[in-house]
Amino acid sequence: MFDSRPKLAVSVTQTGECYPCSPDESLLRGMLRLGRKGIPVGCVNGGCGVCKVRVLSGTVRRLGPISRAHVSLDEEAQGYTLACRAAPASAVQLQVCARLAKPFSRAGTTVSAPFASTPTKET
Repeated sequence: MFDSRPKLAVSVTQTGECYPCSPDESLLRGMLRLGRKGIPVGCVNGGCGVCKVRVLSGTVRRLGPISRAHVSLDEEAQGYTLACRAAPASAVQLQVCARLAKPFSRAGTTVSAPFASTPTKET
């Protein structure tokens, strides 16, 4: 079946992977639908925190509750979210959180810790 919904580009910095995602599906579901890799997959419903990412550019729309055990209000203000609970509102560039980033990094690519520098928020 052909999916005619409009798509927005989602890229994962550590892997260089880029995939199209519909504005009405989560960043994680869009990746899984295409059989792509980049964001770790856990419970897929906001409870485990495995798919924690940081939005480096672009904007996302919240799809449901996020466990505060995994993303604090302060982290959310700095661009962190769970990929299973966010949909793209524009083209998005993501960084997988450092806790699980190593297995998803390209050879020779350095992954920085989530709080290593002062975050900037783009509109």
